[in-house]
Amino acid sequence: MFLENTVNHKEQFGWIEVICGSMFSGKTEELIRRLKRAQFAKQKVEIFKPAIDTRYDEEMVVSHDANEIRSTPVPAAANIAILAQGCDVVGIDEAQFFDDEIVKICNDLANQGIRVIVAGLDMDFKGNPFGPMPALMATAEYVTKVHAVCTRTGNLANYSFRKTDNDKLVMLGETEEYEPLSRAAYYHAMRKDLE
Repeated sequence: MFLENTVNHKEQFGWIEVICGSMFSGKTEELIRRLKRAQFAKQKVEIFKPAIDTRYDEEMVVSHDANEIRSTPVPAAANIAILAQGCDVVGIDEAQFFDDEIVKICNDLANQGIRVIVAGLDMDFKGNPFGPMPALMATAEYVTKVHAVCTRTGNLANYSFRKTDNDKLVMLGETEEYEPLSRAAYYHAMRKDLE
């Protein structure tokens, strides 16, 4: 559940919202929902994604359910600070792919009075915290962890299991390359891979 920031309307600071979870958990879907709601309220909204994320579209942020919103692909977090000036709301998708400067950028934007909504994987395929996401979650006012459904057990899934034989940390993919697993299913799958 997301709570609106309604305590002190005279405060001139923004805030950071992080939406995190495994692959296929609805992170981008929730990001798009919040951003479209802000647009409907006639707030000035800018959306950014890493330039390397070209899975569905070069410019659009697209969820697995094919919902989409126009975005600006950027090669590095520093570009966001320049392009976000004058915004009320800034959305950032696939934040785990950005360099660590994304944490400072998000905090600087929030300190300028901007609402910053960030979505990204909280863990990599090895089950480790992913890139700048832990620091973003620590400095955010609001953190929403969404879950997929485990393809093997039907339980809540919070791990992204890589089905292919590739050890690169960053590998874009879909259902052919990844599947969401529960803790138990992930543990068993990783043990099987080690045998």
